[in-house]
Amino acid sequence: MAGSEKLTVSIIGASGYSGAELTRLLLRHPHAELEHLYAFSQAGNRFSELYPAITCDKTLEHYSGQCESDLYFLALPHGEALKLLPALEKAGKAVIDLSGDFRLRSTLEHEAFYKQTKPETACLTYGMPELFHERIIGARSISNPGCYATSILLGLAPLFLSETENRVTQVNCTAVSGISGAGRSSKTELSFSEMSENMRAYKVGIHQHTPEIMQTLGTSVTDPSFDFTFTPMIGPFTRGIYAGLTLRLEKPEQAETIESLYRDFYRTAPFVRVREQMTEVRHVVNTNFCDIHIASSSKTGSVVIVSAIDNLLKGAAGQAVQNMNLMFGFDETEGLL
Repeated sequence: MAGSEKLTVSIIGASGYSGAELTRLLLRHPHAELEHLYAFSQAGNRFSELYPAITCDKTLEHYSGQCESDLYFLALPHGEALKLLPALEKAGKAVIDLSGDFRLRSTLEHEAFYKQTKPETACLTYGMPELFHERIIGARSISNPGCYATSILLGLAPLFLSETENRVTQVNCTAVSGISGAGRSSKTELSFSEMSENMRAYKVGIHQHTPEIMQTLGTSVTDPSFDFTFTPMIGPFTRGIYAGLTLRLEKPEQAETIESLYRDFYRTAPFVRVREQMTEVRHVVNTNFCDIHIASSSKTGSVVIVSAIDNLLKGAAGQAVQNMNLMFGFDETEGLL
């Protein structure tokens, strides 16, 4: 943006957890002016009534096709952004979508994992700054990555996307998400009495972030180049994702070089920290950081990597603002530190 002119932004779907985090971040962003907060069932209510911890005097409005702002964040349930994007793009607006509507290139994979159809052209620039920095800078519309996908991909990317001979033959991933990952809607199975002192796996083998992970690593769920197992779990905490990745390398002797590979790969990434000590969820909650720890490597070629993020920030709203910063020429960390 030129001079002192601020980027005008609006959020469609501001009443959900990700929308609320976007509101909080954008209110304090020095180069953004938050214009409108749109919602559906909560339209007409004051934002501060839903989220008293965030000082915001705006009233949630019903969205009926307004195109006044420079940039629109879409924080909606899967399937809704597909309906809104064409009109926003036609009006020349920049868009960052937080749903899964535009992540997958394969319409068959999208239908299989999201249980929804979409046009073959419905795929946007994938907004993971650490992996696709230059593409994001030149983009007008961005598909923000999923939360599980962010924690897992950042934990795997150096081995798949850098110039290395460390070929991975197998990945077993168990990732635990806080309850906020399921959204703000009321569900009995996510109530306190059901989740307190409890943990459970869900969507094993069919989670919608699986094809997103495989696609980004240069392969697919239909014709995988390595064996991938993903077990998502939900734990008795509010926010955060904790991912344990157990890998098998084709050349066992290269396991000892993993940590230096990771440090080099992320040397210019302001929000990825390769830690010497074991990372924990509490180290990243309420931040936009992804912490990675190489927990174990052996002469047999087995490597254990642990990554942690805040699912509502690095896994959603924080990464979306990071993408906004790149798209409009702001410092990548602006409004996030």
